[in-house]
This record gives sequence, C-alpha cells and structure tokens, in this order.
Amino acid sequence: MLKPIKTEKEYDDALAHVYELMQTDIVEGSAISDELEILSLLIKEYELARYPVSYPNPIEAIKFRTEQMIYLKMN
Repeated sequence: MLKPIKTEKEYDDALAHVYELMQTDIVEGSAISDELEILSLLIKEYELARYPVSYPNPIEAIKFRTEQMIYLKMN
C-alpha cells in the first residue's frame, strides 16, 4: 500500500523500490506503471519539502554567469 513519505528511511526505501520497478518491463497503464507514477509523485513531494531549492537573485545570477564567461575565455 502506498502512503506519504515522512522519514528519510521511507524515502530511501521508496527510491530503492522505484529502482526495482524500473528494472522490469513497464507497460503503460499497467499496475506497475501506476505504482511507479504514484511513487514518483510521493518522492517528488518529499524532496520539495525536505530539500527546497533556493534560486539566486537576478543580480547574483548575472555575476555568476559573467564570471563563468570570463573563465571560459581564459581557458
């Protein structure tokens, strides 16, 4: 039975189960396909809550990109 992921152990178990499912022949619309889709959504929600991604402010992003361009031109 699928349930929300609340702990790191449940998260690791879910990732391992997704890996196992991915090793099989998946037919769209099958029970395995549905389980994989639901597990993926649960994992995504856990990751968004547990590991939020912060985006740089626009000025910092421009500075970073400028530094990258200078570095690339030097090499």
